[in-house]
Amino acid sequence: MASTDTSPGSNAGSAGGTDSGAQGGSGSGAQGSSGSGAQAAISRYAQAGVDIHKKYDAVERATAMIRSTFTPGVVGDVGQFGGLFDPARMGFGDALLVASTDGVGTKLDVAKRAGVYDTVGRDIVNHCIGDILVQGAWPLFFLDYIAVGKMDPPMVSDLIRGCAEACRDGGLALLGGETAEMPGLYAPGDFDLAGTIVGAVKRDKLLDGTRVRPGQILLGLRSSGLHTNGFSLARRVLFDQLGLAITDRPRELGGVPIGEALLAVHRNYLPFVWPLLEANRIQALAHITGGGLVDNVPRVLGKCDAWIDRGAWEVPALFRYLCDKGDVGRDEAYQVFNMGIGMVAFVDERDLAPVQAELAARGETGLVIGRTAAATGSEGVVRWTR
Repeated sequence: MASTDTSPGSNAGSAGGTDSGAQGGSGSGAQGSSGSGAQAAISRYAQAGVDIHKKYDAVERATAMIRSTFTPGVVGDVGQFGGLFDPARMGFGDALLVASTDGVGTKLDVAKRAGVYDTVGRDIVNHCIGDILVQGAWPLFFLDYIAVGKMDPPMVSDLIRGCAEACRDGGLALLGGETAEMPGLYAPGDFDLAGTIVGAVKRDKLLDGTRVRPGQILLGLRSSGLHTNGFSLARRVLFDQLGLAITDRPRELGGVPIGEALLAVHRNYLPFVWPLLEANRIQALAHITGGGLVDNVPRVLGKCDAWIDRGAWEVPALFRYLCDKGDVGRDEAYQVFNMGIGMVAFVDERDLAPVQAELAARGETGLVIGRTAAATGSEGVVRWTR
């Protein structure tokens, strides 16, 4: 496998994979060598489906973007084998580290159809930020993984650019990654994108569900669309069953192109939620990803049930369209899609007014969508009031 290591430690530095040479090293690997033997080796490798020079081009395009994400916690520069980070420089010297890995999934097929790639780079970073934010963690750094069947420098550069822009916006460093060209495993034009995030939470700020009590208010924060989940069903309905093209503009979506609706970037909830976490006004958070409200809210419920009013917010047009055209039942829809709610915050009733005021001051609306109550079974579940 030909791989390009991507940490500052890599992403714009050394090709740290086992058989692709060292991009950042001096005189090492195929690029650092000279003479006909090196040229022959590169030619034979290209014949096998791996183009080292295109790989270098893709990563070198990203160098400045990656450096633009560096925070005070980053130690060193690009070109090392691993990215170095000092949490103490970010004020987290004695804190718990929180890590999460995820992928964009079949939303990548939509990006491929549209020829738009930077948005899914933003998606994976924002998704991962949400996954550790719900435990009270501030994101420190991110690692990306890109696999392709045939190296396409502009596409790979756009993917990394999207990751870098989201990292810069979120205040975390794009510390490393991997770009792998794998002919025979991926067809030309196919690609995959995944990422790993590491953050930190001070021990007294940890959210793990133990603060959830009966009588707390559930505040929903809106999603921008499907985010990164439910795309296998959405693609089946829109492309396979309805035969729509990426540029079609269904009347039910208000004339918005299918591609634009599906590629809406996953929201980053950090700017809205972090001040409330610092003020100890949030008792739990649930990121509404795969499994919808039904499966994600119970992850923090403990011995409480969550009673949610599905009439408390207007379900966006895209979800209504998918459910109508795809014959998706109401209960299934709330277990597949986020249905317009991307994050749920648990707040004590006395904190409701100040929390909503803080959100409003930042341009966000906290929708009261439900309340907790003592569980009627052995474990907490989501129940519907309507």
